[in-house]
Amino acid sequence: MVPQTQSSIAVSADGARWVVVNASPDIRQQFLATRVLHPATGLRSSPLTTVLLTNADVDHVAGLLSLRENHAFTLYATDRVLRVLDSNTIFNVLDRHRVKRLALRLDQIQPVMDAEGGDTGVRVEPFVIPGKIALWLENPDVEGFGSVPEDTIGLALGTAGSRHRLFYLPGCAALPDAIKSRLAPGDSLLFDGTTFTDDEMISSGVGHKSASRMGHLPMSGAGGAVAQWSGVSLGRKLFIHINNTNPVLLPDSPERAFVRAAGWEIAYDGMEFCVE
Repeated sequence: MVPQTQSSIAVSADGARWVVVNASPDIRQQFLATRVLHPATGLRSSPLTTVLLTNADVDHVAGLLSLRENHAFTLYATDRVLRVLDSNTIFNVLDRHRVKRLALRLDQIQPVMDAEGGDTGVRVEPFVIPGKIALWLENPDVEGFGSVPEDTIGLALGTAGSRHRLFYLPGCAALPDAIKSRLAPGDSLLFDGTTFTDDEMISSGVGHKSASRMGHLPMSGAGGAVAQWSGVSLGRKLFIHINNTNPVLLPDSPERAFVRAAGWEIAYDGMEFCVE
């Protein structure tokens, strides 16, 4: 099978300065396997200039602890997620004099800057999407487990001169029309593919939570991602953030055939494509 580690992506406007979106626990392995992310000069140089976070899930923040090598970069997240990081002193291994923490401005297209204040050429528009507070922050005694709107965001990524954008939504609990209307024909989409069915974890005997309880939209079913994105004209549609219980990971499965027939691709490690 093609390797599919946890869902980080790397984007660049110039092929030299790289913005990593979500810091996966697998980030060391991902960097080793990706030549453009290797040091170009010096003992500890790195093409990494910036990290963007879409939420505070362990899948997306644990890799920050592997980026503590005194390398300067900028860390962007919502005010809410930055407060979560600030409240957990383990993240102080990222030297604040070297790693600037900046709040994203929701619903605004903004330049992504490096630690020296230089423009990387990448443009991002963050926006709130339906989701859930990170599992490790859940409060069972509070409605919605303590979730607030800024717990989960989607990102529209492009460059200063691009005609189209890449939308990255690795965790999404529902799909209102307001989200779909953000995408224009020719845009590309990386969307939450955690489970194929809502009860997948339960029926497979590996868990007791539904996809919706975990803050995810299943691929299949009348209310699933495939059905809800049907009819939206896009350049490419790819599923990412796929749980190891999901049968679409099997190349010869009927579930894989189902999503492919609907025009979807399955993201994998080392996949590259351009958004113009």
